[in-house]
Amino acid sequence: MNIGIIITRIGGVDGVALETEKWINVFERMGHNVRVLSGELERPLPNVTVLKELGLYHPFCTIEQEGAFFQSDMSENPLMELLKEHSSFLQKRIQEWMLRNSIDCLVSQNISALPCHLSAGVALARAAIETGVFTILHLHDFYWERGERYASPYPGVKRLLQEYFPPKGEVFKHVVINTYNKDRLEREFSVEAMVVPNVMDFDVEFGQRDEYNKDFSSQVGFSSENLVLSQVTRIVRRKGIETAVELVKRLQDKRVRLLITGLATDDPGSVYYKELLRRIKDIGVADQVLFVGERVGHERAKVDGKKIYSLSDVYANSRACTYFSTYEGFGNAFVEACAARVPIFVNNYEPVYWPDIGSKGFKTVMTENNNLKDSHVQAAREILTDQAYAREIGDHNYETAKKHFSYDVLEELLSKILKEK
Repeated sequence: MNIGIIITRIGGVDGVALETEKWINVFERMGHNVRVLSGELERPLPNVTVLKELGLYHPFCTIEQEGAFFQSDMSENPLMELLKEHSSFLQKRIQEWMLRNSIDCLVSQNISALPCHLSAGVALARAAIETGVFTILHLHDFYWERGERYASPYPGVKRLLQEYFPPKGEVFKHVVINTYNKDRLEREFSVEAMVVPNVMDFDVEFGQRDEYNKDFSSQVGFSSENLVLSQVTRIVRRKGIETAVELVKRLQDKRVRLLITGLATDDPGSVYYKELLRRIKDIGVADQVLFVGERVGHERAKVDGKKIYSLSDVYANSRACTYFSTYEGFGNAFVEACAARVPIFVNNYEPVYWPDIGSKGFKTVMTENNNLKDSHVQAAREILTDQAYAREIGDHNYETAKKHFSYDVLEELLSKILKEK
């Protein structure tokens, strides 16, 4: 079968892009041919066609977002005309690409869930309906989960959100990544959805020391004597990084180092990043917190003579990971830590963590509402200082995650979906 995937950006380390690559791997091991249409390509990948107007930073998108959701001089009628023009252009290009690649099944990667590119969501839905091609809507997160971010004063924009995010119809198969959104879609939108969790390939070695990453510590600024905590996320407020910083302070152990691997590119105005810097300085842990995002990428590379390390390399050099998010659609970093056999300190982010992950039997240090108690600090201290204990926890979580979040699980679920075609 020829499967076509449409996404705004691929090749990076954000959750949607990472999970899309996993779907590609599983589709291909099932024997399907996969082609991708993307607005941005963050690193070279095979079988990807770039349609720049699908990108989140293209004027198509930025002008629409400004007019629909932010302060703008554009009134409703000109905005709706612009959206109509843009969506017609994109629909034509999508259908031309589908025809060239003889697409039998279309997969929308979050374009039909989060309206961060309005005309792309409209165009994809209309292309699917017009061609009649079976379309899997992989819905990672929704506009109603983002507070007022996608609130619009215009009735026309509100109608688009209701009609296309996500669209409805026999041609569509709705797939969500957590039980909460499955229940909400059915309860409030009369849309039947299937839960497909985020996964990892447990047949590939991940998070292991080797020749390439053995110098990671000296390259980014810590030593073999340090007890390394890693925060393997982007720097955005909902990641709860301030709780990880507080943990470093309360551990009262100068050997502890917190590595923050993400960048603040998705933090508007770097407001949260600057708050973190002030907090780190104020509580006296500036020498224990390292921002290493410029040395960490999706895969190993060399830039300007410096080695770039992968996420796997980070986990390989970590005693434990912090994941004090206040919200996640699922939790890629959690599954990654398990695949690397690295213990994890986690916040019970509602409404997803416990129903879809925590209840499976993982061993973690878990806070509620990021309330870091003395018992949590002591449990973290024991894991960081007792390698045998940490290894026991890591092995347990690895086996638990392999059972619930492996490529085998994804293949089984995708096979079930394709049988409905």
